[in-house]
Amino acid sequence: MTSASFRPSPIDQAGVAALPGRIVSAWAQGDADAFGAVFVDDGTMILPDLYLKGRDAIVAFMRDAFAGPYQGTNVTGQPIDVRFLSADVALVLTEGGVLLPGETAVAQERAIRASWLMVKRDGAWHLAAYQNSPAGNA
Repeated sequence: MTSASFRPSPIDQAGVAALPGRIVSAWAQGDADAFGAVFVDDGTMILPDLYLKGRDAIVAFMRDAFAGPYQGTNVTGQPIDVRFLSADVALVLTEGGVLLPGETAVAQERAIRASWLMVKRDGAWHLAAYQNSPAGNA
């Protein structure tokens, strides 16, 4: 589902659509640096009970997470809404979650909904702010 108050180019649509895939790929490789590279320098990541500001803080957290509780896991998600707010700002809402080793579907207790605020800088799309929360039953 897509709604737009700004008409994006096909190149911008592809750039925004590819960004979550970069996160999925970095996660699958356990690569905290590649994960952090998706964010702008002063990007934010909000998870339940966690607030991180800045690429360095995000990379440090993910490095520890990939070596600890997220080791061997994957992440998945599907867009439920995509909105271009201007030529340089897009909002994407997704549903998904963390897959434990061997899982092919996200367990209900790990299902999330997330918002991705994306910005275009120097011709490339980056993540300015990411937030997720439990999906619940609705």
